[in-house]
Amino acid sequence: QVQLVESGGGWVQPGGSLRLSCAASGRTFSTYTMGWFRQAPGKERESVAVITWSGENLYYADSVTGRFTISRDNAKNTVYLQMNRLKPEDTAVYYCAARNGVRRYRDQYDYDYWGQGTQVSVSS
Repeated sequence: QVQLVESGGGWVQPGGSLRLSCAASGRTFSTYTMGWFRQAPGKERESVAVITWSGENLYYADSVTGRFTISRDNAKNTVYLQMNRLKPEDTAVYYCAARNGVRRYRDQYDYDYWGQGTQVSVSS
């Protein structure tokens, strides 16, 4: 069993930055692929970024490529999402997810464990 707790959300003006963190319980964090997803009001949940256990295999949605960076610290059981040059369309609830495996899973249905979500709001 893995428990995930996100933090770091909040309100920011367009062009600003936020850093999300996801702390995971469990001794096997280093074997999990981790993903960040988001869901805006009235929209389906979408994949934002994914990182495999080694940190070497990454995925970014086209809409965030060049602005967001996913990383992980296996010693701290934590995955991060650095979000720069934020736009109003980035406003959503951001979720951290975990899946035991070595692939770069991009579909939300591939993930077994989810955090409670953290709100990110971008507006002037």
